Amino acid sequence: MSEQPHDSAEGMSTAWFGPDTGRIPVGSPQRMLLIVPVVLSLLVQLPANAWIAAHAGLHGQHWRIGLHLVLAVAGPLALFAARRFPGPTVAVVSALALLDVLTAPVYGPPYLALAFAIAIAVARGAMIWAAVSVATGWAAAILIGVSIGRVWHPGLIVAATAALAASFAVGAFVRTRSARSAAVRADAQRRRRSAEEHERVRIARELHDVLGHALSQMNVQASVGLHLFDRDPEQARAALQNVKDTSKLALEEVRGVLGVLRDGEAPLVPQAELAELPRLVAGLTSPDLDIVLDDRLPGVAPSRAAQFAAYRIVQEALTNAVRHAQAGHVRVVLERRDEPDPMLVVTVADDGRGLGGADPVASGHGGVLGMRERAALLGGTVEIRDGADGGACVVATLPWGRVA
Repeated sequence: MSEQPHDSAEGMSTAWFGPDTGRIPVGSPQRMLLIVPVVLSLLVQLPANAWIAAHAGLHGQHWRIGLHLVLAVAGPLALFAARRFPGPTVAVVSALALLDVLTAPVYGPPYLALAFAIAIAVARGAMIWAAVSVATGWAAAILIGVSIGRVWHPGLIVAATAALAASFAVGAFVRTRSARSAAVRADAQRRRRSAEEHERVRIARELHDVLGHALSQMNVQASVGLHLFDRDPEQARAALQNVKDTSKLALEEVRGVLGVLRDGEAPLVPQAELAELPRLVAGLTSPDLDIVLDDRLPGVAPSRAAQFAAYRIVQEALTNAVRHAQAGHVRVVLERRDEPDPMLVVTVADDGRGLGGADPVASGHGGVLGMRERAALLGGTVEIRDGADGGACVVATLPWGRVA
């Protein structure tokens, strides 16, 4: 028989069935619950056996009286080992109960320690130990009792069998409930880890969008300033002012992203709208890159969620066009599609070197996963492909009025 004191039901009542490592603090609920079965067993068995010894008139049987007093104490004390060694404990207590039954001068109180030992062993996963020990003890009590002239009343046999079965049922109930509780806690822990991972991804995505766009815009405007420094100082000064404004805005947005670590549910950054796209386009336009915004939307704007996702997708697409495409012209088109459902369609196409049929993620185009995730959160899609006339084309399709 192999003992199994350590099993998956780690969430059992932590006194009898708690972790087997480390000390239990004195006075803690765990220690108090560990002592409960010992105390109850002693209160049931010891006073009754002492009363029987004093009033049953067992003259000349002092050894039997002493033996029963020892057995009344030994069984409950053995329960102290049940938390670490439930299998051997139930075997030892079964043997003590058998000896008590076979040597009792008169019928005494039930050997309550055996019921506790069975329940603890079953709950701790030592079912084989409990079943074999109790079956062996029960069969030995019947056979040996008959051979030595003991007369077992049928009602007593039925009552004892029912009590043993109830002890097994209690242990099985505790084990099942504890396993269920452990599964619930494990599921809650997995959900918590998933939520934490989702939050880390969200913060990383926002930081990527904010910093990637800001640095690209600052690079473009700094290049414009250097290019026009001698020829057109006023234009160069305006470009440097744009660098200053962009860096200030980027710092504010980064503070907003990092502020979520302190404020919990606070928005990561201000929720940009499509009305901000002209400023975004103007900040990236330079003598080497012409960006055209073609707004074909009707007077009614899409939902705030769709606008924010569209803004971030356009921002990331333009940043990639500046950093990777080597394009001279970029066209941003906003339009509404009504069939089969109202959708906001955003197209960003450039005349750069394109993708050459390669996967944009594998090609190292930053933020592609972020764009797709933003669209997927709303029930939309982002398609990135080579344009019909060369260059790359990003097409985002987002639900117009609701989050999926």
